[in-house]
Amino acid sequence: MEVAAFRMSAFPVTQAWYAQVTGERPSAARGDRLPVEGVSWWDAVRFCNALSRAEGLTPAYRLCGESEPVGWDTSGDGYRLPTEAEWEHACRAGSSGPRYGRLDEIAWYRGTSQERIRPVGGKQPNAWGCYDMLGNVWEWCWDVYDAEVYGTYRVLRGGGWADEHWSCRASVRRRSHPTFRIDDVGFRVARAHRPE
Repeated sequence: MEVAAFRMSAFPVTQAWYAQVTGERPSAARGDRLPVEGVSWWDAVRFCNALSRAEGLTPAYRLCGESEPVGWDTSGDGYRLPTEAEWEHACRAGSSGPRYGRLDEIAWYRGTSQERIRPVGGKQPNAWGCYDMLGNVWEWCWDVYDAEVYGTYRVLRGGGWADEHWSCRASVRRRSHPTFRIDDVGFRVARAHRPE
């Protein structure tokens, strides 16, 4: 799969980072190093714009309201959600198998999580230094899942802390309505990489 150069955060957005940027703590579980969860796709894109503004970057998204389509300025330098292709590319990190390592060593899932969300970075990263790409929380992506069948439903990738091993593979997809807030869904941010 070909993707343009991009950068992705090494961890899912944490509760501390989310609170620092938005002033909100929406998660059911509490802990600064826990991934933020219980955030909708809309919450995630608003976070990306707020983070961009806080760092003096041009926001990636044009937001009118939750009933209107979101515009994405692909020429911008701001933070955004990764596309589904970018997410999978970053997850695989050059590997070709379903996972970038032994699942128990890289992911918090039903077999390792003791049925609760875990702090980010507690398992081994992939070859590119990304942690928790599989397990802990499903991650929102930019893409619509299948517009003809599911309308505005958005793609989730990665598997979560309560999922079985088969959901924690680089190719597994899930969908959710962009307004839903679920206790095993979070996100990470990306930016276009523009050499200086």
